[in-house]
Amino acid sequence: MTVHHQSGNDAPNKERIDAVRAFNRFYTRQIGLLDEGLLKSAFSLTEARVLYELAHRDGLTATDLGRDLGLDAGYVSRLLKKFERLHLISRSTLVSDARQSSIALTQAGRKAFAPLNQDSHDQIRALLDRLPASEQDRLVKSMQTVQRLLGENAEPRIPYLLRPLQIGDIGWITHRQGLLYAQDYGWDETYEALVAEILAAFVKSYDPKWERSWIAEREGEVVGSVFVVRKSDQVAKLRLLYVEHSARGLGIGKRLVEECIGFARAREYKTLTLWTNDILAAARHIYQAAGFKLIEEEPHHSFGKDLVGQNWNLDLLSSARA
Repeated sequence: MTVHHQSGNDAPNKERIDAVRAFNRFYTRQIGLLDEGLLKSAFSLTEARVLYELAHRDGLTATDLGRDLGLDAGYVSRLLKKFERLHLISRSTLVSDARQSSIALTQAGRKAFAPLNQDSHDQIRALLDRLPASEQDRLVKSMQTVQRLLGENAEPRIPYLLRPLQIGDIGWITHRQGLLYAQDYGWDETYEALVAEILAAFVKSYDPKWERSWIAEREGEVVGSVFVVRKSDQVAKLRLLYVEHSARGLGIGKRLVEECIGFARAREYKTLTLWTNDILAAARHIYQAAGFKLIEEEPHHSFGKDLVGQNWNLDLLSSARA
């Protein structure tokens, strides 16, 4: 194996080192890492990061957390014991190794994490809101460059980003949904026409206070999207959830639905509703897992097929108290 040594010209000089340190000081101040509790919560930055990992990954052990977050095993053990005392986590012995336990957030743990996650989301949104969309993209791409250059893995653990609607997205999403539903379910061009109508109406009557879009992007390409529109003062509607085949398995669909729920709840809607068809099993599973309840279903003939349409509702008031 050949070992490449750093030449004198490649060694970081004082100016580069000072520039990186200045950026670190700037960013830690921007996002409040110097505060005693992260986002004015009772949790430290490390505790919040562990809660985040447990909320987004299944089957984690203490060893996994220590390795992936670069934490000392003793520190992880003490932190998890604290979470147990607060009834935030539960453990179950692994069948494959009785010496280790799988750790999961309890209902109380998810309830404690939810406002922390939302506050973090809102904080970064406020930072980005200072910039026009083109500058937001520059910032995100610069951060991805830092992550790529300094990260140990070529592929980030969550290899996608969510962004607002941009010029060109409406036509692309209409095109992709028309093709995907034709390929997967044999739906005809009338479905593509429906998508075009829904998206055209969204753009023409868009109210940023009450409505929102999320576009999932991976390596510069759109791989999924979802929209929330205002149906009434108390009811919001989730529309046109889709994820490309190439991006399935990354949790994008679940994340998009969570964003819709968080937004609708923050705007104090009482109900989030949606219409789907019973053959869309993957999407239906996401809705059920998020707490949506089937309200009614009815056979219909649309898009060249005999289908069963379904209306699902999420009671945002009761789900917030759960």
